[in-house]
Amino acid sequence: MIRKLLRRVFGRAASASTPLEPRRIPLQQHGILADQISPCARRVVSTLQQAGYRAFIVGGAVRDLLLGRAPKDFDVATNATPEEVRRLFRRSRIIGRRFRLVHVMCGPETVEVSTFRGGPADDSAAGDSCTDEHGRILQDNVFGTQEEDATRRDFTANALFYDPTSQEIWDYHNGYADLKKGVLRIIGEPEKRYREDPVRMLRAVRLAAKLDLKLDPKTEAPIPRLAPLIQNVPAARVFDEMLKLLMSGHSRQCVLQLRARGLHHGLLPLLDVILEQPLGERFVMLALESTDRRIAADKPVTPSFLFAALLWHEVLATWKTFQEQGEKPIPALFRAMDEVLAVQEERLAIPRRYESMMKEIWALQPRFLQRSGQRPFRLLEHPRFRAAYDFLLLRCESGELPREVGEWWDAFQRAEPHERQALLIPGEGPRRKRRRRRKSSNATAAPARADATA
Repeated sequence: MIRKLLRRVFGRAASASTPLEPRRIPLQQHGILADQISPCARRVVSTLQQAGYRAFIVGGAVRDLLLGRAPKDFDVATNATPEEVRRLFRRSRIIGRRFRLVHVMCGPETVEVSTFRGGPADDSAAGDSCTDEHGRILQDNVFGTQEEDATRRDFTANALFYDPTSQEIWDYHNGYADLKKGVLRIIGEPEKRYREDPVRMLRAVRLAAKLDLKLDPKTEAPIPRLAPLIQNVPAARVFDEMLKLLMSGHSRQCVLQLRARGLHHGLLPLLDVILEQPLGERFVMLALESTDRRIAADKPVTPSFLFAALLWHEVLATWKTFQEQGEKPIPALFRAMDEVLAVQEERLAIPRRYESMMKEIWALQPRFLQRSGQRPFRLLEHPRFRAAYDFLLLRCESGELPREVGEWWDAFQRAEPHERQALLIPGEGPRRKRRRRRKSSNATAAPARADATA
């Protein structure tokens, strides 16, 4: 019991085997200067080191700097506990339940500080299980040594530690050499690591596409066979990883790689069905290419728009089915939206804040075919017009709608207010049945009274 307690609090007991010593790569070889690290991250590292703790810049930031890319953020790993880190920084807070982290704030920048993590404790003697029947780790919330922290990371490229003080890189698993060769390699035995966390298969595809790396053959080999394990991962975790993948700036390549490795089944209906249809595949690829271009140009991208595009042809097919069953178009569309999202929620938990905008984009599509009367003017004032209009252009470019529909709306927007009336197309769109006015009981008597007055 004492041993179990110590391992839960402080990580694994010291191993009897010889510790893995890191290769220390000097500045002259790797070329990363301390000035390339953000001032806040440097301050966090130096404060921890001055207090007697180990502290390093770790993970994606080191990897990106070696690849000549600008990191989006900097993470710090240390042997100090969250409480010890919290005491050193006035503007900091402990976050997380599953594994506690510390966010240290310096002006607008936030640096995430994590305590070195160990592998899962072996609680089999106590009757507890750290893995499920497929090998997925259920409990790994233990602190450990720097060596253990490096080993439990997913890929060698992400297991590099940079010390801004000495300007050395500590490399436990030859990640530096792998990056120089343009290879993404998983740490440890691939099948075991994928079984521990099946999301690593999605991450492998995303990082390889984003960083233009080639998957190591042994890292790649088990993926098609183990792809069904993704079904055992909580939907919220799958959504988080898919969102990173789709917003990586290389979403088109990522989706193609998911499909090539059999990882697409069950994640999104379009990846199971729509990519087999020429029209649907073209629409999806255009949406992904558009997203990648916007990210490359540092323009804002809305996840709601992207997921609306990914699921549109499922909505379209379901909408058509309901209309063929006799439902009116607009009620059928709203019913189709609800059904597609309900099915999708079982596999990919799209947050409701995204769903509401997706529904608005879908619901506005029929209104673009109404180009007479006051309807176009009212649509132009809708708060979601711009997103829905961009969505319409994708439909036109893919061949789902005639190009002239998109061209008309482009001209209508650009026209001066007094010119728009001339662009209207009389009689287009669904006609409303005019209600026949009921005759009042004294309808015929009115003229007689009028005559009498005259």
